[in-house]
Amino acid sequence: MTATSATNPPAANQPTAHQPTADSSANSSATSHRLRNLRPGRGLPEGLSADLSASVAVFLIALPLSLGIALATGAPLQAGLVAAAAGGIVAGRLGGAPLLVSGAATGLTVVTAELIQRYGWRTTCAITVLAGCCQLGLAFLRTARSALMVSPAIVHGMLAGIGVTIALAQLHIVLGGTPQSSALANVQGLPAQLADLHPAAVGVSVLTLVVLLGWPRLPGRAGRALRTVPAALAAVATATAFAAIAGLHLPRVDLPSWRSHALPELPEGPVLGIIAAVLTVTLVGSVESLLSAVATDKLTASARERGSHPPRADLNRELRGQGAANVISGALGGLPVAGGAVRSAANVRAGAVSRRASMLHGLWIILAAGLLVPVLDLIPLASLAALVMVVGVQMVSATHVRTVTRHREILVYVTTIASVVLGGVLEGVAIGIAVAVAVALHRLARTRITVEELDGVHRVWARGQLTFLAVPRLSRVLNQIPHEAQAVIELDGSFMDHAAFETLQDWQDSHVAHGGSVEVTGRTGPRPAESGRADGDEPAGPGRDPRGAHHCCRPWTPWKNHCDHRATGREEDRTPPSATASTTATEPRRRGAGQLASGISAFQRDTAPLVRDELARLAREGQQPSQLFLTCADSRLVTSMITASGPGDLFTVRNVGNLVPLPGAEATDDSVAAAIEYAVDVLEVDSITVCGHSGCGAMQALLNSNPSAPMTPLRRWLRHGLPSLERMTSRHHPWARIAGRLPADAVEQLCLTNVVQQLEHLRAHESVARRLAEGTLELHGMYFHVGEAQAYLLSGGDDFFDCRVFDSIGGHA
Repeated sequence: MTATSATNPPAANQPTAHQPTADSSANSSATSHRLRNLRPGRGLPEGLSADLSASVAVFLIALPLSLGIALATGAPLQAGLVAAAAGGIVAGRLGGAPLLVSGAATGLTVVTAELIQRYGWRTTCAITVLAGCCQLGLAFLRTARSALMVSPAIVHGMLAGIGVTIALAQLHIVLGGTPQSSALANVQGLPAQLADLHPAAVGVSVLTLVVLLGWPRLPGRAGRALRTVPAALAAVATATAFAAIAGLHLPRVDLPSWRSHALPELPEGPVLGIIAAVLTVTLVGSVESLLSAVATDKLTASARERGSHPPRADLNRELRGQGAANVISGALGGLPVAGGAVRSAANVRAGAVSRRASMLHGLWIILAAGLLVPVLDLIPLASLAALVMVVGVQMVSATHVRTVTRHREILVYVTTIASVVLGGVLEGVAIGIAVAVAVALHRLARTRITVEELDGVHRVWARGQLTFLAVPRLSRVLNQIPHEAQAVIELDGSFMDHAAFETLQDWQDSHVAHGGSVEVTGRTGPRPAESGRADGDEPAGPGRDPRGAHHCCRPWTPWKNHCDHRATGREEDRTPPSATASTTATEPRRRGAGQLASGISAFQRDTAPLVRDELARLAREGQQPSQLFLTCADSRLVTSMITASGPGDLFTVRNVGNLVPLPGAEATDDSVAAAIEYAVDVLEVDSITVCGHSGCGAMQALLNSNPSAPMTPLRRWLRHGLPSLERMTSRHHPWARIAGRLPADAVEQLCLTNVVQQLEHLRAHESVARRLAEGTLELHGMYFHVGEAQAYLLSGGDDFFDCRVFDSIGGHA
């Protein structure tokens, strides 16, 4: 028994996820201001007012950050401003990620500092120009995607190692001293620096850190108003004002005249050293920019789901834009340029809709460099050092540590960090790659092969990759099986090379020839052919097509660019893919009874033979599901697919917006309450999961609802979601977060908040409250991002969704 699923028709006067209006796009574009409407100003091009506002917010972050990075490298402070302007205007105009903001490269801080010490500033500028030319060449060769093939553990380890090195160097300035030439020397010199503290520098630095870390947590209505000012600007401004009022004598920013600004010269030094320096700047800058572009692309993914701006990032074009920006920056005496995740995230959250925001931020940098020099000269260097030290610490991301640990790559990550800190960026990446290759070979050779006899059947389990390295063990285990015995080979892996395939094939042929029987099951392919068939000519079999894809997971509409949907054996389905694509584009889809009949026919032919025995057992024994799964009626949310469940596992309730009406509420829908009561009291499920999803049309309609609009059945139903909207806008509840980041927009914020609110509604039902008090029922919150095909689990006690995919229907992550 399941509650009747409702369809999700859009109301005549309400937008859906597929039909956004100008107001809905504006409403959902700025997560930082939740429901702030960003409408184009009168007489201005569409989106210009939003871009103007975002450019100011990014400028206020980039200005102190650029000065701090220049200070950390030992370059002239104007070089940071030149890089910010070149990155904003040139990379912003030519790049392939419209909302990516580029500037002085944080990841190249250590590299640039070393180059300045070794070759001098003017030669470093020339190296930046050459690195930009290399990036242009790589973009011409369309190699941007290849840069992302490096293991994420190596990339994150490299950035974390750079962050540790930056933090150690800036710590000396925070304490009132001077950083050493290497991370190891900075560690060794730290005791002496602690013994020789400079109270004024420490006081300014501590004040900067307190404001920087506490600013996003300011409570109340006044706190919300103050948080519109970027934390970095607030921290540096507060420390500067304090130092000026207190009359502290500290080293301050000293911007010399632009007339004395140094420009590049022809590189001087060993040729191999210059080449290595150019390659290092090219590698690190490109990887940092491309990773930031990908991260920014994910932040704007939900906007694309609604059909609004911006388009998907073009990584080769982005690499071309970064190359041009580095050429310009180096030629004008600026630092190396790269895309920055911090500045880009601020740009997205501030509501930017096009590349104009990044370009305008570069313009404001130029104006500040010319008009605000007297103000900038008041900033204490200790305050900038504290700001950059925090940026360095944040480069060691706890989310990345959890991710590499979950994927068992912590050794690669830690080794890369240590190598970068002790040896340098290029050496650290090389060592990290070597360790990653060694780990991969170890895993490749580590295949578990076991055999046991049960009721006269010899079962062989092979877990892992079956390569030539595992052939000796595989042969030894297979030879233990007596002739004429019944054998079952279970393959639990994702790859089998030719050597392992032939070994298993030859043994199977020999075993069958001696009167035995062999059944091969599992997920590794290719499987040995049945006796008498040609090598590799595996029969399609019921429920399986020649590519190994199962028919039961096929939607009625094609999954474009992922797989074709030609069933086996039928003449009309042996059409070439190109022809199929053209036919799909020109012919109308089959709908109604014809489409339904086709799906039923496919089920009876392909899937029913596989599930008939299990369904017969369920028919005899009755249903005993362990989960009540309450989710939205959205057609993109396939519950059995995202939970890997089958018949009898889930008791599913679906409605528009995955809502749970409160008992006794006005216009209560008793069908949901009845399903909850039946699942809890009759079926005695162990847990209840409320699952929301991205791009929910119900949440979009709720967010943009008009109180004066006429009441319809859909509007009456969505009234049960009003508590979620109130919770989202209330200052008494924390913002929902997803995998350590803020939601991409107001719609995603409401989708997440709605899951939390509906769990509270569940607790108000008498049967649920009783089982919870007895300790025999669990409640879980889940969020499914459709575009990423990623499930997130609500952490207990917080509005925080962690990136943990369910391993079982029981809700254990």
